[in-house]
Amino acid sequence: MAEVLLGFGANLGDPIAAIEAALRRLAAEGVRITARSHFYRTPAWGKADQPDFVNLCAAGSTTLSPRGLLDVIQSVEAALGRERRERWGPRVIDIDILTYGDHAFDEPGLTIPHPHLTERAFVLAPLLDIAPDRVIAGRRVRDWAAGVDRGGIERIG
Repeated sequence: MAEVLLGFGANLGDPIAAIEAALRRLAAEGVRITARSHFYRTPAWGKADQPDFVNLCAAGSTTLSPRGLLDVIQSVEAALGRERRERWGPRVIDIDILTYGDHAFDEPGLTIPHPHLTERAFVLAPLLDIAPDRVIAGRRVRDWAAGVDRGGIERIG
């Protein structure tokens, strides 16, 4: 069993419903969700001319390999209507593998830990809810979060 941290985001349609549906589908596909953060409304990152996102992070466990987990995640995204049109563009659902145990992976299409998670307040704010003392890239989540601007991020549920 591998312990995983996952990040969820959506800004089209009903983002909360999409994230809830993604959590249910992942559970049905072999990802046991053990904790989840509050929902957060966050400004778009990377491409500002789009609606705000709703973000959530979840902790879980799985017997899936990293590549197997990615395959399941991409099938869940597709089932919920995700179309990959533009980088950092609007989306009905986005699911990222943030960590996979203490392992590091760098393969085509799969980098774990997620390469930008320590820079992104929209990931760190929800991670503080469920894993403040988790060490990622040599520092605790709470320490990474202390170093990023969380302006514009609002807990909504």
